Amino acid sequence: MSNLYKKDSPFQVYISFKKYLDVLEHIRYNDRLEYRVNYAESLIESTTNFKELKEGFQDTAFLEQHEDLIRLLLADLFPTGLTRNEIKAASIPLSNITFNYTERFKDILKDAGKDFEIELRNITDNEFYVFCCCLILQSYFKKDIKSTIPFYYDIPNKQGIMKHYKITVNSDFTEIIPTEEAKIPSDDVLDMLLENLDDFKLWKKYFPSESWILKGFTIISLVDCTSEVALSDLKSSMIEIDPEDLNPNENLTEIFKSYFDVSELSFGLMTFNKKEQKLDKLPIYDSLLTNHILDFWINAFDEDTRKSTFNNLNHNSKPVVVSNVNNLDENVKQLPSFSILKDNNVNSFMVIPIMKDGELLAIMEFTSPVAGSFNGLKLKKLEFFTDMVLFSLNRFYFEKNYQIEAIIQREYTTIHDSVVWKFRNEAEKYFTASLGKKIYTLKQIAFKNLTPLFGVSDIRSSSEKRFNLMLQDLNQQIEWLNEILILTNSDSEKFVLALDVFENEINNEIKADTEQRFQRLLREEIHPFLQGKLEIRTSREIKAKIKDYFSHIFTSTDLFYHHRKNLDDSITLVNRKLADMLDESQVKAQEIFPHYYERFKSDGVEHNLYIGTTIAPELHYTSKVVHKLRYWQLKTICKMELEFQSFKKYLPIPLDIASLIFVYNEKIDIRFRMDEKRFDVDGAYNSYYEIIKKRLDKAHVKDSSERITAPGKITIVYFGMENQKEYLDYISKLQKKGVLQNDVEFLRVEDLQGITGLLALRVSFTLPQE
Repeated sequence: MSNLYKKDSPFQVYISFKKYLDVLEHIRYNDRLEYRVNYAESLIESTTNFKELKEGFQDTAFLEQHEDLIRLLLADLFPTGLTRNEIKAASIPLSNITFNYTERFKDILKDAGKDFEIELRNITDNEFYVFCCCLILQSYFKKDIKSTIPFYYDIPNKQGIMKHYKITVNSDFTEIIPTEEAKIPSDDVLDMLLENLDDFKLWKKYFPSESWILKGFTIISLVDCTSEVALSDLKSSMIEIDPEDLNPNENLTEIFKSYFDVSELSFGLMTFNKKEQKLDKLPIYDSLLTNHILDFWINAFDEDTRKSTFNNLNHNSKPVVVSNVNNLDENVKQLPSFSILKDNNVNSFMVIPIMKDGELLAIMEFTSPVAGSFNGLKLKKLEFFTDMVLFSLNRFYFEKNYQIEAIIQREYTTIHDSVVWKFRNEAEKYFTASLGKKIYTLKQIAFKNLTPLFGVSDIRSSSEKRFNLMLQDLNQQIEWLNEILILTNSDSEKFVLALDVFENEINNEIKADTEQRFQRLLREEIHPFLQGKLEIRTSREIKAKIKDYFSHIFTSTDLFYHHRKNLDDSITLVNRKLADMLDESQVKAQEIFPHYYERFKSDGVEHNLYIGTTIAPELHYTSKVVHKLRYWQLKTICKMELEFQSFKKYLPIPLDIASLIFVYNEKIDIRFRMDEKRFDVDGAYNSYYEIIKKRLDKAHVKDSSERITAPGKITIVYFGMENQKEYLDYISKLQKKGVLQNDVEFLRVEDLQGITGLLALRVSFTLPQE
């Protein structure tokens, strides 16, 4: 056979005992002890007729034919007194071919079964090739290479538990020789190769297949490191969490079997739901975990006892080990849930609470049908990987929370903190179902029996201002165009006439489509004409005026936008300032009682508050909560008005705001609308509240043309005298603080479509003196 390796390598391999025979020759002629001289001489004489032992051979059949001779030859290296203790054999260098085993090694291979083939663990063909090349660098080129690749054999025992053995190799009796085809790289090339250990093709270029000879034999010694390897596998299994596929390592049970040296083992894990004080199963582990003990625990006690037990674990989290279930107290055996253990053939178990910062995160169990499988020593081994379990759980919770947040963002968009818990509960059910490969339809999110609070700080006459400023922009644009077109003489006469028509229409009989038709005239005719003037011979004066004109138009509309931009900038500034104040004040309002809050910016800022026990079911809710929040709302709007007055003079366009609060006593329901990604009132009855809100904006004082809202004043709209008394108390408090003036007006609101009987209070803010 040309190569003793199944894998490609840079070696031609020969089994040879030459270097060991050279040692015997040295003893024969140099040792001073006669018995050692005689012993060495007899061994050498016994090999005289077998030149292959010295010259080398490749036929492994020779090893079997002369097994006794080889055992005799290597007797000094394999002491008989240690054959039952050491796991040792001779081998062909870097191959799976072994021979001359110690008795303990023979027993291990016998237990593994006749069909078992010993093989190196976790090394690819390319890694093996490069490793062989590194041996050449180390042996022939004398490069100081510290090999860090550990070699392992995985060998099952009688019970089927996979045992892991680390291999140490003695290569004293090997030699590496170049063939005529071998390349002898320079030191620079060798250094370059060592910098590119992963480049298999590069190594093969300088060390072609079978271009070197490897002769001799090695002595391998095995050390049982099953616990260490299993522990390392546990680390890898628990650390490697794929956010896209939160599936566990299906070999986890086998790893635990190896680690605890228990052939029949099951394990379980349940996470602790702190909010509901219960244990939750992990759907991703359904096919692996048994949870027999945890099922027993859950069913053995009533709810109060279970919660008390979980609470006690925060103070005493000591693990529990039961070597033999039959030795449990009789009163435990009498529990109906004890049948869970017997039905599932659990005769030995361990239960381990997983704690973090003194709080219970999860509970882990190990069970076995074999009594005595677990004991205090096995429990002690848990200490080495408890931190890994904790790390894995933290990672799992992180990924779980991340994906739940992603579900909320995807399905519901950004949600206010006060109600996010309900969305989270629904998202968690969705997430749990998806882990178990089950279909789950997200349920509608609704909150019932809520008291609404509505307020608005409306920018007064913004539509009228926008219309007037649009006229200013259009008139200014027409004026600029006329100045330019007059300078271009007769070829622009038709455009001048068209502009005169539009100027007259804008200032006298403006129509709904006037602005759009003017845009079309500019885009299709006048602007191309002016662009053409820039590209032909035209006076510098005209070109300068045309460029100046184009610098003032808003490119997306082809219209002048200066005055309207000042208005939009002013409105944006007011909205931002008022909204920021409202949001900041909302933080304190949530401390009064958690509630749903939303606000909208348009021409002013409006806000809605919805308060009720369904939003914060764990807290005590009374009517006092509503009174406190109503007073908070009134104070906040007063502060917003004062803040507005402080920066009003800096606005590009002068603006005024009119503030309003609508008091509504009836309870309403709100529901999250999936299509709009927002909450809205739910049901026809509740829509009455929304209708009133929309119509109040332009409502008048009854039998008058005066609006119920006015700049510099707060208007409070309500239905009954009870609300009037309540808000007069609030107003009185703010008057004493100098926030409101002593000019309260009692108003009746005009009858709106389908709405009658509305009343209003109106009072002036105490504005800062100029």
